[in-house]
Amino acid sequence: MWSGRQSRLRPVGCVVEELRCRRREREAALRKARREQQLISKRLLRDDVLVEAEGGCVAMILGEAEIQQFLQLAQRGTEEKERERALVSLRRGLQHPETQRTFIWLEGSMRTLVGLLTSNQALLQLEAARCLHELSHSEQSAVAEACLPATSYLLTYLSGHSSDFIELCLYTLGNLIVESEAVRRQLLPQGIVPALAACIQSPHLTVLEALGYALSQLLQAKEAPEMIVPSVLGSTLPQNILRLLQPGPKLNLGVAVEFAWCLHYIICSQVNNALLISHGGLSTLAMLLLDVAGAVQRTEDAGLELLACPVLRCLSNLLTEAAVEVMGGPNQLEDERVVVALFILLQFFLQKQPSLLPEGLWLLNNLTANSPCFCTSLLSMDLIEPLLQLLPVSNVVSVLAVEAFLQQSGLQVLEKHQEEAQLQERVHALQQTALHR
Repeated sequence: MWSGRQSRLRPVGCVVEELRCRRREREAALRKARREQQLISKRLLRDDVLVEAEGGCVAMILGEAEIQQFLQLAQRGTEEKERERALVSLRRGLQHPETQRTFIWLEGSMRTLVGLLTSNQALLQLEAARCLHELSHSEQSAVAEACLPATSYLLTYLSGHSSDFIELCLYTLGNLIVESEAVRRQLLPQGIVPALAACIQSPHLTVLEALGYALSQLLQAKEAPEMIVPSVLGSTLPQNILRLLQPGPKLNLGVAVEFAWCLHYIICSQVNNALLISHGGLSTLAMLLLDVAGAVQRTEDAGLELLACPVLRCLSNLLTEAAVEVMGGPNQLEDERVVVALFILLQFFLQKQPSLLPEGLWLLNNLTANSPCFCTSLLSMDLIEPLLQLLPVSNVVSVLAVEAFLQQSGLQVLEKHQEEAQLQERVHALQQTALHR
């Protein structure tokens, strides 16, 4: 995720550089572990009304005979309610890994379930989709691959009219995508990217959030830079993702979080970041950062850091693109309010989420590396002292804070504000502080 980071510092001493080298490998491993734990996770969508209604029923592990009985009732029952109840019982049993394993190895079971999924009775179709959703949540890759016969139908139903059913199909596809390369290989030629691009026009927030989840799972695949991202960039998805990240009364936190991570994965693939910049990616992200900074001043909402993290990473990576330096004009990020917003977020992270401080400082480094304007802002707004206050937090934060200070001190703007002797003395003190943390 931090692959876009580039160091633009001049050599200023071996102490800081040695500390950076010692920490680099360990921090990369920690970031990878945190990413895998928090982001590559499956979603389980269960209707609250259904859960409450079934609260008094204990979901039992089902054997082969019971699975066959429920499938036969669902397929050949004389009454629709009886058929629906049979699928409900099967769905509840499929919450257990043991039942999932038994189900996928039982001959004809998936064929029967897919047949019910494609039936012309809406209630049976919905319950069959819920059964598939339970299977998609399995941690066993064999279960995901057993669901392959259903994926083309799930993809087709994304163009349906029921927002609830579309949402269920999206979460199920997202769960299957992350678990199985075979599923991804089947879905790509079947047109999953155009199908997702069509879904992004939905007026329903629940559908958009589910879409963001499914797309983010697809973009995290190891083959994404070669097989997936080019198709995504060639569709209308990038423009619409940026549209959904525009600050304003219509901005939804859940939707924004999902699509901010989608944008992050696209940027990290480095397939064509110049295209995102040309679509106004920098200005959109900058305005969103201002909006998040304003929100943390107004509310204690713990979910804001979930949005701040990918936004900071997207901005940091885009700023390292060579295209930003040569394009200039409206594509250049020079809004001084970004620096103020960033320091508001740094204070918020210091109090609520210290683990995100490196994300903010990394962005500050990239901002000051490219723009004398931002370096001047640090001085004119008296932001050096708040920056120095971050030194005691951790070794990593200390090093990044030193980098940010040295980044701006390396430019000529400091000549207007302090003597050379004062600068050298301060840099030496910072290096000693970083060494002893």
